[in-house]
Parts: sequence; structure tokens; C-alpha cells
Amino acid sequence: MKFGILVTEGPYQHQASDTAYQFTKAALEKGHEIFRVFFYNDGVNNGTRLMVPPQDDRNLQKNWTELAEEHQLDLVVCVAAAQRRGVLDASEAKRAGKDADNIAPGFRISGLGQLVEAGIIADRLMVFGD
Repeated sequence: MKFGILVTEGPYQHQASDTAYQFTKAALEKGHEIFRVFFYNDGVNNGTRLMVPPQDDRNLQKNWTELAEEHQLDLVVCVAAAQRRGVLDASEAKRAGKDADNIAPGFRISGLGQLVEAGIIADRLMVFGD
């Protein structure tokens, strides 16, 4: 089965992001395909490289980055939601006149069309968060 994943909660607000990660990891281990993971609303905060959780806590950004690298996952952060929350790649930072970017490795910024495409191509679109 081919899944699209939508994450709408931040990494430490609720359990949604962690559950999405665990579901994605388990689906891949069972041989399913993940077409795309799309981060929307506060979910875009999963894609900042500047999060520094305590050493004894899970690091969801690192987990997503490593999973994406291992399985060539497409981790897409919604551009409008990211800009509102200060999650920027180099080109968005330059365009906005900011002096730094903070997008984590393995993540990329794009528009809602990527979510629509995931909904069309995937057999199931799994939503994690409100």
C-alpha cells in the first residue's frame, strides 16, 4: 500500500508527530511505500534544525531526518505555514530578508500542491493531528 502522511502538530505539543513517525517507520518495515510526508500548520516545527530537546527526550527532527535518509522519503514543509513560524530554507530566508535559515536536513519547503498530489497518488492519506 502507498501512504501519504500529513502531520499538523508540532513535535512536542501532542503525541501526533511522534505517532506519525512511528506509523511511518512501521509501515516502511512492513514493506509499504510512503509517497510523501507533508508537514502543515504547527507540524512545520518538526522541520527546524534548531530544536534541542533534553538528552533523555526523543528528538523528532533527528528521527525524521534519519528515516528520510534511510528510505529516501520526501519530507515537505508547507511554505506558508513555515514562513509564519520562522522555518526557512536558504532561498526563503534570502527572499524574506533574513540573515539565516533553519530547515533541517532531509526537509524541503513547498506549497499545498504537494499535499494535494499526495492525496491523489497515495492509496491512503493518513492524518496525524487536528
